[in-house]
Amino acid sequence: MATVDLDKMLEKIRNTQWALADIDWDAPGAELITEEQWPKLRAFMTDLVWIEHIGGRGFAAMAKTAPTETLREIYTYFYAEEQRHANAEVALMKRWGMLDENGKVPPPNNNIRLAVEWLERYGDDLDYRVLGTVTPALEVALDGALCKFLLDTVKDPVCHEAFAKINDDESRHLGVGFAVMELYGSNKVTGRINMALARTVGRILKPQIILGAAVHMPLLNKMRDNVVRAGLPEKKLYQAMAKFEKIGGRTEAGRSNLMFRIISSHMKIVADRNQKLYHIPVDLMVKATDMIPRWALPKKPSWVGEVTWQPTDNNDSAPK
Repeated sequence: MATVDLDKMLEKIRNTQWALADIDWDAPGAELITEEQWPKLRAFMTDLVWIEHIGGRGFAAMAKTAPTETLREIYTYFYAEEQRHANAEVALMKRWGMLDENGKVPPPNNNIRLAVEWLERYGDDLDYRVLGTVTPALEVALDGALCKFLLDTVKDPVCHEAFAKINDDESRHLGVGFAVMELYGSNKVTGRINMALARTVGRILKPQIILGAAVHMPLLNKMRDNVVRAGLPEKKLYQAMAKFEKIGGRTEAGRSNLMFRIISSHMKIVADRNQKLYHIPVDLMVKATDMIPRWALPKKPSWVGEVTWQPTDNNDSAPK
């Protein structure tokens, strides 16, 4: 059974909301960003902001398809929190002089842009179990590798204050994510493994899922290589993926979730550059998407423009 009381978790989420205005964005410390790390940090933060958009859109889709009213409300909060995380990261970029001349975040790389478009087009029609397994895997990578790397690298205390709040939110995202994976795994523990396998294969062989894999595989490869170039040790990626496998598979219910086992295996392959049979063709996909001209990419969804570095006094993360 799930190890998290979702009703208590919802109450905790309601009571732990915060706003950008809670942080003094003009406090000393911005000068601690060195000239050497500034360009790589700007690229890293740009990718991070756009990843928050992808996570937020996934939670918005789950808020529409979750099986209970409690989960629907939780995911509505999580969607708003991902938007707030993006806003906080943009505020840090503003603080460090990393926005463009119009005060906007630099455009995303082509792989992120295509992933945003795919989620916008198909997100609301995706199977809840697929999103409910993929999202915790990405959040483990974000929380266990990317954000930890950022805090180990950046000395600005305002950055640490902002990410202390962000990481508190992410811990609740992961708690719910793993609880939901166990909940769906427990339905398969008592038998009917072949039926469970057939249902799982049916979910992942839908055309929109196959297209999504074609979009997300090069995105994951590109993000993996970008953070390694920025200075993240590869062993940190392995540790993050091991954490996902360990926590997600800590119970029989979790281990019996076939979608979890598929995603866990895939994430380990992504982290391991020695898996040549996987990485060579996916790297070719990365090169192909890099060649797409900006004018040929889809237009950004309107909700992307909602990101802002400007703090407000009201609680800017409450569900609308």
